[in-house]
Amino acid sequence: MDARSLIGCRHRLHLDALHPGVLTEVREDPGVQQRREAAASHRAKVRDELVAAAPTDWVVIDPQLRAAERVAATMAAIEAGAPRIWGALLPQEADTGRRGGVEFLLRDEDRGGYIPIIVVNHKVTDPRRPDPADFHPLTSDLFRWAPRRDKHVKLRPQPRDQQRLAHLYRMLQRYGMASPALVGGAIGLAFDRILVHDLTTVLADYDQRYADRIAVVRGELPTQPSKVPECRQCPWWVRGAGGSPSCEGQLALMRDVSLVAPGSRAEVLRGHGVQTIDELAAWDGDDPEDWQHGPFDEAVVTARAWIAGAPLVRRFEQVSVRRADVEVDVDLESYQEDGAYLWGTLLDGVYRPFHTWVPLPTTDEGRSFGEFWTWLMDIRAQAHAAGKTFAAYCYSRTAEDKWLYESARRFAGMPGVPTHEQVRAFVDSIEWVDMFQAVTEQFICPNGKGLKKIAPVAGFHWRDAEASGEASMGWYRRAVGYDAPSDLSQRTRLLEYNEDDVRATQVLRDWMTHRAVDEVPALPDFGRGATGGPGGGSEA
Repeated sequence: MDARSLIGCRHRLHLDALHPGVLTEVREDPGVQQRREAAASHRAKVRDELVAAAPTDWVVIDPQLRAAERVAATMAAIEAGAPRIWGALLPQEADTGRRGGVEFLLRDEDRGGYIPIIVVNHKVTDPRRPDPADFHPLTSDLFRWAPRRDKHVKLRPQPRDQQRLAHLYRMLQRYGMASPALVGGAIGLAFDRILVHDLTTVLADYDQRYADRIAVVRGELPTQPSKVPECRQCPWWVRGAGGSPSCEGQLALMRDVSLVAPGSRAEVLRGHGVQTIDELAAWDGDDPEDWQHGPFDEAVVTARAWIAGAPLVRRFEQVSVRRADVEVDVDLESYQEDGAYLWGTLLDGVYRPFHTWVPLPTTDEGRSFGEFWTWLMDIRAQAHAAGKTFAAYCYSRTAEDKWLYESARRFAGMPGVPTHEQVRAFVDSIEWVDMFQAVTEQFICPNGKGLKKIAPVAGFHWRDAEASGEASMGWYRRAVGYDAPSDLSQRTRLLEYNEDDVRATQVLRDWMTHRAVDEVPALPDFGRGATGGPGGGSEA
């Protein structure tokens, strides 16, 4: 068992171990595949720069070698006292089940042994503005190990990184190769420093977690399915094995409470004896004291709505959304952390995209962003000049806000690119409207609040049955020719997908304004003491 098994679904781990051959032919989720490829590319970049800075200090283990040969080469480099080892693979432990490798082993010149340093394709720190802080993380220079308190960054918690480092430390310790310093390191997406993790307090939690997970793998502890965010990309969600239904099918048969209260919500409810949706719907006592997931009444209503087959429930008597004389819908498409290659807009029924097909990262992204911003601000200014109100709409503004600010920072000074202050003034104004927020505030959504869950209730459907943010990553790679000559049909596919997204927000807005009150049942229909519900169902 490797460190990846320490984080995530225990039941998935059990199924993987019990039915190792079932998923052999299953195509990997496109999003997972894209992230894996991006991580490999990032690690290669880090390796090349680190090794080039001091080539005589490094032993690079050939990744093309067989596993046994990689282990032998790693052990030989360790026994020779190599200062730095890249691509190490440690001996598999037959008794404990541990296996694993690490991107970077650093020789501890002061105390002996090695410090494991992992290279990850996510952020491990965030910039810190000068302000008082009780804690400053330890970081080190990339090319010279010198841990120090760093006042310029704040820690971004990544439990998976700490668990992996603890796993590797235990493996090094097994062979007397671990540094007594009890630390590990992580090089993140920014590749600007090594974040130093103190493993002193992590190891005890790791040992307990590992004992539990290896017992699951060996069939010594039972597991059961439960809906968690991981399910979205897990092949077991829709695939059964050994005559058993898929996780989704099994949970539906059980009417499991996690279908309407996923993740930690379900764990709280099970602690109070609530196993099924029907038991949650029938709750009539005081609210659980340990419930920390919003009003508990809404959890009960969600269960009742699920039983009744209602995709939405109105929180209020009326439904409202900010409207304007001039309305623009906006949706962006980005690729990993490389940039935003497409800003799509809809005005008066006309779709207008601003894009670059030069593979990211590229300064041409700044050109397309500047053109988008200039156009949007021109439409806004024209509305104001004519004495009309203006509003721009998106769905879940987190991504749009991020890339507005990032693009302004990265392409500062290019034609049309706004300043940070100009972006902030716009996104903080009432003219930037998040339809996701409007939905969240006014509806309870038993089946989820994503645009592709909500817009069909309003009558909108995407042209591409495979349309999703994850799928678009693969389309983009083919569209710009990352792996083969550019496929122009994929550019059309991306443009149609983006256009459908902006049209979906427009349809949703009109529906909320004119029809939602008549078509969506309200909270009192499912409140405590209510019986049945729109569309029938069991007693609620």
